[in-house]
Amino acid sequence: MSRLRTLLTAALVAAGVLAGAGTRAEDPFKVGFVYVGPVGDHGWSYQHDQGRQAVEAAYGDRVATTFVEDVAEGPDAERVINQLAASGHDMVFTTSFGFMNPTLKVARRFPGVTFEHATGFKRADNLATYSSRFYEGRYVVGHIVGRMTESNIIGYVGSIPIPEVVRGINATLLAARQVNPEVTIKVVWVNSWFDPGKEADAARTLIDQGADVIMQHTDSPAPVQVAEERGVWAVGQASDMVRFGPKAHLTAIVDDWAPYYVRRVGAAMDGSWESTDTWGGLDTGMVRLTAYNPAIPEDVAALAERVRKGIEDGSVHPFAGPIVNQAGQQVIGAGEVLSDADLLKMNYYVQGVQGSLPR
Repeated sequence: MSRLRTLLTAALVAAGVLAGAGTRAEDPFKVGFVYVGPVGDHGWSYQHDQGRQAVEAAYGDRVATTFVEDVAEGPDAERVINQLAASGHDMVFTTSFGFMNPTLKVARRFPGVTFEHATGFKRADNLATYSSRFYEGRYVVGHIVGRMTESNIIGYVGSIPIPEVVRGINATLLAARQVNPEVTIKVVWVNSWFDPGKEADAARTLIDQGADVIMQHTDSPAPVQVAEERGVWAVGQASDMVRFGPKAHLTAIVDDWAPYYVRRVGAAMDGSWESTDTWGGLDTGMVRLTAYNPAIPEDVAALAERVRKGIEDGSVHPFAGPIVNQAGQQVIGAGEVLSDADLLKMNYYVQGVQGSLPR
């Protein structure tokens, strides 16, 4: 157990012991956050913690926030979530797909606590869900990398083959082929959200196989660092990773949770909170792109901006037909778009992605 986890556990126990010492009206509103990785990952968990800090900045001493980092998906998650609920927290955010079932179990045990789960689909009267349309950012980026590649091979470091990650791979390929029909994507799965060593090895393998652009749906900046070392392009994940590869970094797809967290904590505090399902994209600001690398030609950057604005105003849909899967079967015809229900269960590669999708 890490020193931080040990100290936090002691604090939670103490909070539980002292919960009855004063009246609830005198206590700050306690909000807990559960992270799958370290807050210093410079990616997914880092961005969620930026949202936590925004809550503190917005409400001052009216709130008290707690976080637990490096929580494994599975039994350990249920223990941590339960501990937060049992120690007097009024609201708990759990921020990884694998926390879904543990969050639901704990929410049923503590009907008086408000829960929110990121990227899941199971809800209850006291459990809401929320996520970002990450694939929209990847569709914009696909137009950039499709023009920037010379080898026509995009390398993609994948975490875990759930629909959220598969959507991003497919969106990238569909966009890249809009501007370069010869593009293919090679994927290396590391079966982890945060493992800098495996992520770096995956990036090196992809570059050795001919990729001259590295993308990722993992949380460390290791792939960007490898791209910088090897002289290829890269796209950052979840936060701005330009400092880890200033020459390689084309842009980053940023998850901005802060406004959502501030709004939802405020609703829980004033009694207006309801169990909802939020899936925000570029138009809401939950997804945004960082500054483009000056090395990107002006016409390519202009194209990317047109696509971004089109997604925002609804005139462009990343999964507009015709779409053909890897087996050559038509998924959807011209003039149609995939529904949210279809996107949420996506379990196939589109034509042009190499290799087999793990099951």
